[in-house]
Amino acid sequence: MSSDVLSDVLRTLRATGTVYFCDQLAFPWEKQFSGDDGASFHQIRRGSCRLESENQVEHLGPGDLVFLAPGRAHVLSSEPASVETTEQSADTLLLCGYCTFDNVLDTSLSKLFPEIIVIRDQQLQELSWLQSILNQLSREYLSMRPGTEIVVNRMTEVLIVELIRMNFGQQGESTLIKALADKYINKALQQLHQYPEKPWSLDTLAKDVGLSRAAFAKRFKDLVGQPMFNYLTQLRMQHACQLLAETSLPLYEVANRVGYESDLAFTRTFKKSLGKTPTLYRKQMTTS
Repeated sequence: MSSDVLSDVLRTLRATGTVYFCDQLAFPWEKQFSGDDGASFHQIRRGSCRLESENQVEHLGPGDLVFLAPGRAHVLSSEPASVETTEQSADTLLLCGYCTFDNVLDTSLSKLFPEIIVIRDQQLQELSWLQSILNQLSREYLSMRPGTEIVVNRMTEVLIVELIRMNFGQQGESTLIKALADKYINKALQQLHQYPEKPWSLDTLAKDVGLSRAAFAKRFKDLVGQPMFNYLTQLRMQHACQLLAETSLPLYEVANRVGYESDLAFTRTFKKSLGKTPTLYRKQMTTS
């Protein structure tokens, strides 16, 4: 069975999220978000608001959903009142949330996320499954029944996964999504993710997918955004981090499982990638 690359990437990201603010806001109001909690999303359940982020301004109406990449600071505020606007009609109900990612390496995985994407209500109405998730999230949070916290957390994670799977309603924005749409690079990524421990070379992988070495190397770099060996090294380090944090396997066994014949070579690469030895990383993860 071929490896599901996107599922593997999402497991590596270890997304965890929750709804953290959902309330009725009376005009005038303003909320500031640093983005430090991770990726942010907001849906206007009722009313309207103004979003400003790094000199970009968006006007959001009922049903609109906005997603902002991790670290993207932004401000939500009430729209300026017109002569006809009353305080009651200007009240706004927001569903806000965040999702953090345990991505220890600064890899192309972060390129899954657009800096800022607005999905308008009309588009959401055509995506009934996504709208259902948002509706259920809102109901669960407002109900505050026993078990609400865990349900909200899991649904938030599903929401982020679904947004990534649909590429945030866009076409060709994400490097990884574009790569997975290419039959040659998709097959290569499946092989790398399923068997990261194999002694891969450009020649063997190119032959496996049916391209020449030169054509494969160029195609991989153009679509994935980095050379094949760079991607493979980052993938191996991600798997190594998981093994170090979640198992008590000896170092040589961890090295072997991610494609290194000696723990010395593995340690050298790990330290270059993460700035610390595997032994120190494991100690920090098990005592945190």
